[in-house]
Amino acid sequence: MEMRTWIEPVVAAAQLASSFYDTGLLLVVKNYYNHTNVSSVNASEGAQQKAISNFYIVYNLLQGLTPLLSAYGLARLGDVKNRKISICVPLLGYLLSRTLLLLLILLPWPIEVMYGAAVLHGLSGGFTTYWASVMAVASLGSSESRRSLRLIVIELIYGLAGFLGSVASGHLFVTFHLGYQHGTVLVSSSVALYALCLFYSLFILKVPMPVGSCPGGSTDTELPDSKLADDERESVFQKAEHQLTLVPSKLIIAMLFVGAIMYDSAVGGAIDVLPLFLLKEPLSWGPEYIGYSYAAGYMIFITSFLGVFVFSRFLRDTTMIMIGILSFAAGIFIMAFVRWTYLFYVARVVMLFSLIPMPTIRSVLSKHVEGSSYGKVFVLLQLALVVTGVVTSTVFNKIYQSTLTWFSGFCFLLSCGITCLSLIPISIVAYKQRILSGSLEILTD
Repeated sequence: MEMRTWIEPVVAAAQLASSFYDTGLLLVVKNYYNHTNVSSVNASEGAQQKAISNFYIVYNLLQGLTPLLSAYGLARLGDVKNRKISICVPLLGYLLSRTLLLLLILLPWPIEVMYGAAVLHGLSGGFTTYWASVMAVASLGSSESRRSLRLIVIELIYGLAGFLGSVASGHLFVTFHLGYQHGTVLVSSSVALYALCLFYSLFILKVPMPVGSCPGGSTDTELPDSKLADDERESVFQKAEHQLTLVPSKLIIAMLFVGAIMYDSAVGGAIDVLPLFLLKEPLSWGPEYIGYSYAAGYMIFITSFLGVFVFSRFLRDTTMIMIGILSFAAGIFIMAFVRWTYLFYVARVVMLFSLIPMPTIRSVLSKHVEGSSYGKVFVLLQLALVVTGVVTSTVFNKIYQSTLTWFSGFCFLLSCGITCLSLIPISIVAYKQRILSGSLEILTD
């Protein structure tokens, strides 16, 4: 594979920048409401928690819904014209919106400025278009037999960059700043990294040619010349295979969408309230420990990669997806009862395979669509995830506020239940694929 076709440098630098930004935004928002809250000490923590939660409800709504106006159009334009369009436009949006946070730190602006940053980020396609395009480029440059591994490698690089950024972000926020303006160096680094990503994507990145783009068929598209009878037999087999896979593929694609939406909603809802959970008593974590918590989450990218690397040799894709779902369900159940620092890390260790499902679902999806449609299919999935994610984020934040005084871990139990339900559509996919593979075996006999 030519080095210029590597999307990995963009993924690494952008995620490093994102982890700097996420930590910076959370702590800037916390400091802002600390200074504006003049209540008593006991009332202050609850008021601060609700203020931060309400800020993120609006912020996530704007950031999640505005890509609906542009994401599909950008993805279609990328499929038809050049996939660089659907990568560079979101990166430009990232750059401009992160610059607004830097200006917020340097200038006496109200925190509501970040709502404008969320809209700007969303209108440029946001993470929805960016990540769908990254997955499309990675899929184009890989064969079907190695696509699951290829996509999880992308996730691994994403996780490693996030891990490094999270470990460093808390220290950068506290240690390196201008006067009393904490976060200046941290957010400036984020802006510089996004500028580097945009430059690489525009002038260095080369979109790879499709490899093995035939859906549901054999990955061996380039065969040596042989007997005419063998060619005719192969042609008949491919036609019969296409007829067999046409109807099951529609059901499989639908069930993969349902499973992905349910699982991502459960994960996203829990992860949205997790930082708030860590800021309150009994944990009451500061910037360094918040950075460590993000780093612990990114470590799961490494363990999930190792899981796919080993499991893909012996297990079906659907089996790997189920292992990942059960891993998250068990870990988030433990998280509901975290009262001590060590128990938080126990829960994270149990989630070691929880990032396997999403890239593996995308891999299975890519085997049932044409290579020229990767961008549209992936962005439709990402839009579905974003829309449901916005709804679940709002619902989980409101539930967290309501249950804050009597059981703050209730949201995690709810997430565990939804996660377990996502096993149902994945089980249907596994059953249909087993029937399909049995029919193809009969054809080859």
